[in-house]
Amino acid sequence: MPLQLILHLDLHGRSAAAQARRATLAHLAAAEAGGGEPLPPLAMDTALLLISELVTNAVRHTSGGCLLEVRLTSEGIDIEVTDTSDAEPEPRRPERRGEGGWGWHLVNRLGTDVGIRHHAAGGKTIHVRVPR
Repeated sequence: MPLQLILHLDLHGRSAAAQARRATLAHLAAAEAGGGEPLPPLAMDTALLLISELVTNAVRHTSGGCLLEVRLTSEGIDIEVTDTSDAEPEPRRPERRGEGGWGWHLVNRLGTDVGIRHHAAGGKTIHVRVPR
């Protein structure tokens, strides 16, 4: 049976992305300390970047917070962010002056198995995998 270590977080407000990064780092460090296979540094950095992008956008563009699920498996890290909006992310032209537009491009370029599930009760879940 493959290793699956799961982190669930309910996130709100301006500090949500920072909370998500800290909790993910602590969760993955605990998994490694417990004998789990360490993640390559590039996979860890990529996962933290994509978590930050997805959580920031979920909090910024919806009326509520979001739920983050991070699942560590033998293949990599599966990230899911659920929010209250039915609207799907739309690629924007990136702003070179730091005003946004990079997030969805990064998710699709750096992650694999990117998908969006809509929920009958409203909202959506975005899934992305970061391979080891």
